[in-house]
This record gives sequence, C-alpha cells and structure tokens, in this order.
Amino acid sequence: MKFTVATYGTEGDTRPLAALCRALIDAGHEARLLADRATLHSAQALHVPCAPLSGDIKQALLPGESLGALIKKRSGAQATANALAAIANANTAAWMREVKEAAEDSDAVIMSALASFVGLSVAEHLRIPAIGVSMIPITPTQEFASPFLRPGAVPGFMNRMSHTFVNGMIWRAFRRATNAARVDVCSLAPRRRNWTDHPILYGVSRTLLPQPADWPAQAIVCGQWTSPLPTDAQWSPPESLSAFLQAGEPPIYVGFGSMAGFDQARLLPALIEAIGGRRTVFYPGWSGIDASRLPSNFCVVGETPHAWLFPRVALVVHHGGSGTTHSATRAGKPSVVVPFAGDQCFWADRLHRLGVAAPAVDGNAPSARSFARAIEFGLLSETQRCARQLGDAMRQEDGTRAAVEAIERLAEAGQELRNVGICPVNAHA
Repeated sequence: MKFTVATYGTEGDTRPLAALCRALIDAGHEARLLADRATLHSAQALHVPCAPLSGDIKQALLPGESLGALIKKRSGAQATANALAAIANANTAAWMREVKEAAEDSDAVIMSALASFVGLSVAEHLRIPAIGVSMIPITPTQEFASPFLRPGAVPGFMNRMSHTFVNGMIWRAFRRATNAARVDVCSLAPRRRNWTDHPILYGVSRTLLPQPADWPAQAIVCGQWTSPLPTDAQWSPPESLSAFLQAGEPPIYVGFGSMAGFDQARLLPALIEAIGGRRTVFYPGWSGIDASRLPSNFCVVGETPHAWLFPRVALVVHHGGSGTTHSATRAGKPSVVVPFAGDQCFWADRLHRLGVAAPAVDGNAPSARSFARAIEFGLLSETQRCARQLGDAMRQEDGTRAAVEAIERLAEAGQELRNVGICPVNAHA
C-alpha cells in the first residue's frame, strides 16, 4: 500500500512520523512524508522519501512572531489556538494543494498537527481513508483534562467537556481558511463541524499514559514511535563529546529542542547558577543561545540522537515536549521540566505524578532555587530507581509495530468501504 503522511510543526512533530514512515517502508509499503523544511533532516537520515510543505516554522518561533510570543508569555488555550491558526491559515491553501498532489495515487492519508484539517479534506476529496496520528492526547476522556489546559485548571467532572471545548476552539480558529481551501482546491462543500469520528493513533507510551477506558475503539495508544536501531548504531559522536563523557561521572543534559523566544536573560543565568560546577551537556537547538556565555563545565553539542545520548547522562533538563519526555523516560532518566507552551505542562505533570520529576520549573519566572530543587530531586537515588523502572517498562513496548499494524488494518477497511461506494472519511459521520 502507498501512504502520504503530512504534518506541520516542530522537530517533535516530524521526527516520530519519520520513524513511522521508515517502519511502513520496512513492512513493504510506500510512504512519503510532507513537513516543514527545517524538520525534514530526521526523514532524510532514515532515507524516507520526503518533501517540504510551504511555510517557515523556525521563523514563527522567533521572538515577536506568533509562536515566539506565545512561548514567552505562556498564554492560555485561546491564545494557543489563535497562534497556531495564524501559521496554518496563511498556508492552508498551499498545503492542501501540496498534499492533494502527493496523495493522488495513495491508499490513505495519514495526518498530524497543523496539517490535520488539510489531510482530512484531501482524503475526503480522494475518497480514501484518513488516519489521524498525534503525540498529544486530544480524544475526549473523563480521565484527564485537555492537555492544552494547565493541570488542575478545571474540576475533574469537567474533564471530558474541556476536551470538547478546546478542540472546538481550535476548529473555529482554523475553520474559515480550511473551508476556503476545501472549496477552491478540492471542490468540496464547507464544513460546519469539526471531524470527530476518524481513527487516530497516538505515538504515546502506555507507561506514561495508559489507554483511557472511555476512549472509542478507533483511538489507540500505540506506544512511542522510535527510529530503527541500526540508524542510531551507525551514528558516531564527535570526539569532543566522547572525550567529555569519558572524562568523569555522567553529566546533566540541558536542551529545549525547537523552543525559541523564551526569556534567555532570566532562564540561562538561573540554570547556570543551579547547576554550579556539575558536568553538563548542552544542546542549543533552535534557541539561538550564545554558547560563549556558558561556563567551562558545559559541553555544547549539535544534533545528537536521544537514544544514544540519554542513557549516558544522569538526568535530562528539557521543555516537556512529548518527544523529549518519552526519550528521557525510555532511557530510564529523571527529568527537570521547564514548560513554555502547548501540551508541555501536561507532560510535566505526568512525570511529576510518576515520581521521576519535581514540580515543573516556571519558564516565565525561573530561579536558581527552583532549578536547584528540581535537580536535587532528580539526582536522588529513589528518583533514579523509579526512572529506571519506568524505562524498563517502556522499552518493552513496540509502539511503531503496533501503529503499522493498525494502519494496515484501517487502510484495508477503508478500501472495502470504497468498493461498496462509501467514502471512508464520512463513514462514521
């Protein structure tokens, strides 16, 4: 079978889908990934056919831009929806044309993140199955509130309602541009309501988020989607990193991935003071942090596979993105989480509840004291033991295989519907 996979977002959105595409190809299928140009290197490293979608996510994350301002202010769900929509709405028509052209002879469209409404519309136009994928649990449930809301912001009895409310808010922010592109690009009628009945697969570990008992059958927690081991095994670290790791005890890792726009003038000095003289590996990512400001106990690295590096460190300081959260836990390491936006507070709370992280450090008001408390908690022997146990459990999962099997099953079912004249996207509407 042939699959077109479309996503739009940061590294954390593209990397797991590159791993999923590689697994689909290894299972005998064809898969092509469409994503932001700056995030495609993970697909290229896995030899996954890929192409860029219009737009520039790195530009949007700069200070003063839509997402950069969101990160700096740590705004609420409405501001998050509006900031995301500002990027998507400017590119929706172009994305729909690009995904439509790529998917012309596909058996299904697999879509995620800001490209989700585009993928659903293209699949409807082509009358092929639409399979949602996500690293964020957005299917309504009573077990926890929408991950886009701060933990504890709503009483428990409103958990399910919070998902419906936030998902509806996001749809309303995207609706006008989506409907305009549906008419102009796909000759489809505008939609009044959000899609709610299509299948959605989560590249999330059941160790971190067990399958909610009240989710419908088409919403499946598969497990983390990781790159095939041979690729990581072939990667060789630079000599400077190898020498640093061999020169002493396991260091602290610090990296905020694709995050940019946060208050470096407050966060970085507080972090340096809290770390003191401890050995530290630092990944600047998209932050634009000037490495010359860092003390000599910091080893600055470029793009380095988490699966290789994290088992060699003592704990991981990060922003709470789903990908880094999973990679740190899979490696059996505690976390210090500094959430900035989106679902990051949700993952920080999950790690705290599981005993492998202290309460999150406030990225808007970071202090050396709060960082120091979180680091000391992460270095406790009991915290380290708990992290090792979670890592052992997560490594027993094969989320990528589970996702491939689910995609095969869903695509085959969609083909059967097409054979009897039913559009797979609208089969449950």
